[in-house]
Amino acid sequence: MKKTLVCILAAATVYGAMGQQAAHRTKVIAHRGYWDTEGSAQNSLASLRKAAEIGCYGSEFDVHLTSDGVAIINHDNDWAGAVIQHNTYSVFEKLTLANGETIPTLEQYLTEGAKYPRMKLILEIKSADSPEHESRAVEAIMDMVEKMGLREQVEYIAFSYHVCKEVVARDPDAVVAYLNGDKTPEELKADGIRGLDYNLSIARRDPGLFDAARAAGITTNIWTVNREDDMRYIIEHGVDFITTDNPELAQKIIAETE
Repeated sequence: MKKTLVCILAAATVYGAMGQQAAHRTKVIAHRGYWDTEGSAQNSLASLRKAAEIGCYGSEFDVHLTSDGVAIINHDNDWAGAVIQHNTYSVFEKLTLANGETIPTLEQYLTEGAKYPRMKLILEIKSADSPEHESRAVEAIMDMVEKMGLREQVEYIAFSYHVCKEVVARDPDAVVAYLNGDKTPEELKADGIRGLDYNLSIARRDPGLFDAARAAGITTNIWTVNREDDMRYIIEHGVDFITTDNPELAQKIIAETE
């Protein structure tokens, strides 16, 4: 009877662990929206819509603050040599993206994103020349998110540790992940930052990072993962999120592993 009980408990432990592993599902974030498809462009409203249409967990986008306090969506810190933080919105408002859209403001982007409440809006606050400008950007961006009632839908990421800490200081419940790759999971946890969002090269170099993050109770996201073998590597390690330019491929591979 004792031997039978031990076997039953052992089996329950094994199958319980298998059930937990099966229950974990890596989620897909479209990098700058789903832009690599017809009619879309990086950081466009179309890319946001298309990410929602294919059922992405989230759509990532990049936000800068102009010198006169307007938050606009663009990856680089300049457009044709005009540095965003040093110029007024009037310099950028009529510029067009590859699909013909004008460069969106944060307000326009959030208005579109609110139409897809099941998809997270992964908002990257871009680094600036000074902590003062970064603090102004955090204030303007978070005020806009709050004003539009999207606090639960927006998650924040940043390369600047100052930005991450500023977001947490303004809203300790905000979901924030750090991008730069030079902090341990324990350091992030201590500062109230809920996730690490590191480059694929770091994940390849230090696979123990995943277990350390789980032990610290923070989430893991790897960017930018576009090749099938890299996607499979990330999924096999139980990473929480993949940020990719090819979200449909990632979704297909994830479905195959379930």
